[in-house]
Amino acid sequence: MVADFILYGLNVDLRGPGVETSIQIRLPIEGMTCASCVTRVERALKAVPGVGSADVNLATETATVTLAAGARPESLVDAVHKAGYEARLAPAPHATGPDRSWWPVAASTVLTLPLMLPMVLQPFGAQWTLPGWAQLMLATPVQFVLGARFYRAGWKALRARTGNMDLLVALGTSAAYALSVYLLIRHREHGIPHLYFEAGAAVITLVLLGKWLEHRAKYQTTEAIRALQALRPERARVRRGAEEIEVPVESVKVGDLVVVRPAERVAADGEIAEGMTHVDESLITGESLPIAKGPGERVTGGSVNGEGLVIVRATAVGAQSVLARIIELVETAQARKAPIQRLVDRVSAVFVPVVLAIAGVTLVAWGLATGDWERAVLDAVAVLVIACPCALGLATPAAVIAGTGVAAKHGVLIKDAEALEVAHKVRVVAFDKTGTLTVGKPALVALEPVSGERSAALTLAAAVQSGSEHPLAKAVIAAAKQDSLAIPAAEGVRVAPGRGIEARVGGRRLAVGSSRWMRELGVDLSPLADRLAALESQGLTVSWLAELGTTPRPLALLGIGDELKPEAPQAVAELARRHVASVMLTGDSRTVAQAIAARAGITSVRAEILPEDKVREIQSLRESHGTVAMVGDGINDAPALAAADIGFAMGSGTDAAMHASGVTLMRGDPRLVAAAIDISRRTYAKIRQNLFWAFIYNVVGIPLAALGLLSPVVAGAAMALSSVSVVTNALLLKRWRPGN
Repeated sequence: MVADFILYGLNVDLRGPGVETSIQIRLPIEGMTCASCVTRVERALKAVPGVGSADVNLATETATVTLAAGARPESLVDAVHKAGYEARLAPAPHATGPDRSWWPVAASTVLTLPLMLPMVLQPFGAQWTLPGWAQLMLATPVQFVLGARFYRAGWKALRARTGNMDLLVALGTSAAYALSVYLLIRHREHGIPHLYFEAGAAVITLVLLGKWLEHRAKYQTTEAIRALQALRPERARVRRGAEEIEVPVESVKVGDLVVVRPAERVAADGEIAEGMTHVDESLITGESLPIAKGPGERVTGGSVNGEGLVIVRATAVGAQSVLARIIELVETAQARKAPIQRLVDRVSAVFVPVVLAIAGVTLVAWGLATGDWERAVLDAVAVLVIACPCALGLATPAAVIAGTGVAAKHGVLIKDAEALEVAHKVRVVAFDKTGTLTVGKPALVALEPVSGERSAALTLAAAVQSGSEHPLAKAVIAAAKQDSLAIPAAEGVRVAPGRGIEARVGGRRLAVGSSRWMRELGVDLSPLADRLAALESQGLTVSWLAELGTTPRPLALLGIGDELKPEAPQAVAELARRHVASVMLTGDSRTVAQAIAARAGITSVRAEILPEDKVREIQSLRESHGTVAMVGDGINDAPALAAADIGFAMGSGTDAAMHASGVTLMRGDPRLVAAAIDISRRTYAKIRQNLFWAFIYNVVGIPLAALGLLSPVVAGAAMALSSVSVVTNALLLKRWRPGN
């Protein structure tokens, strides 16, 4: 068993004695601006001795590193620092809002507008230009104060013998600024020459604006995490002896009795010890309606109590709680890198050097060809500015964050970006039967009295079995209680192992048991023989209620089975609508399996198979259909869940099933399988759209700039627009709803 805990940004896996331990560390990284930054940080981390893997996410500004036992985590911070960035082992402080760093944008805009004004007025016939010294005074603080961040980051990149977006901006705007200063000095006695201060200032302003808008958009993509974190109450009211005391929620221990008043959030996972209420678990499970809860029923920390005061006995706290595990799953999914991102990594590794080479060729070629070195410098500047690969670095992680976040909001927990990417290719879904398509516990499905009313027969059957702990007996008793029937007392109860039970009820000697036992007792079963055959053909377990008088006679026929979940047929239909086939894999008898499958709308059934047989069936389905998903909830499903291309575990199932799966469905609703596939397809579509736009900006923009058809100002605007557009496109996923 693996125990996980978070401590100062460290996620440590303890695998027990005799097994090598590994440490998973999540490092906040500061200073990354583009895809090439991501590549450089990853390369630096992977070069540290003891690092097994390193994934860097530009959108979340984090690095997830697996470190071997005995290695120093501080060495990771040193490696990041040498690469030109900042990292810390302590978690990064949570952002307080999306409006951070707005003032540099405002200041830069105020200083740049007067420089841009002559260009804006020129189409209207106004020939007005600021004096050269005034342009210099306005442009200098923009270039060297507000734009200082580009010089700092660019210098660090040069020291690391690499390049990034900041280096491109710094080189491009500095060239425009230096050219303008040169022209101003050279022509100071011959009137005002055409200067290019506005080009450099406008590029810096637009880049700052783009980064600010990008931050606002990224802040929105991580709303799901913040919404989950906000569910954690800070204080809990605990009953200690005869008094109630208020303590920090971190002080609640397993076994404590937590008092939850109406409209309060439940402070810890647990079972209700006293009281009745309704609980709203919508933000955790996606279930829209409050659920009635009473003594012995489980509640989840973070859910909202309804109208009743309840006492909850804590069963899981801290990192072991459902909410903490959900948050960890979502954070891990958002931090992991999707396989498609590898393409971006390969491109970004050579992108900046290639752009610098193209800019150099543009400068020399235009200068030599035309002799107009001023124009050549501006064209080279435009190449440097349009090529900033911000959008390329954000295209994939922004979509992954938005997709996993909105999925979690609706009860679909996607373990990592790879699972999200694989799910969109699913062509066949293999369902386990018990607990997945069915409720998972016996229920009275049919009751056929020989004569008289159904309620009278059900009352007698429940009375005979009222003292039994057998699952079939419990199903009959539950049905009687559901109908609010008064169950009379039974006397002289005698159990016939493997056959049934008999007792005296109201002076009558009654028995409930199998058809075989009834025949042994001499009961004539012919009055309901046809109905018996019909129920057995449906895969139901059949019991008889009989009166054992002078002439034993049947009173009723009871059909007990595992009820099909009402959502199952719709789940299969929704998958079919998405051109995904459904198959049932179960260890139950063929008769039972086929009956359940027919009611669910599944035509392909593999029954009477062992857990290891399910693995072989998964492999066979992969060969015949392609990508295979497995849906299950039990320990026996874990091998098949792991063998499938992607596993879907019911949140109501076992931990083994959830650990072996890529997706956990927080509600036992099979319709969420189609929802998970749907959000995966939509997220993958957004990734492809984002990568298209990110590449197209550069593929089209760089040649235009090199050919002299793009000014630095327009290049800066296009570069800023590219980053904002890919993040905004990803945010459209937030409108997704299951079933849309």
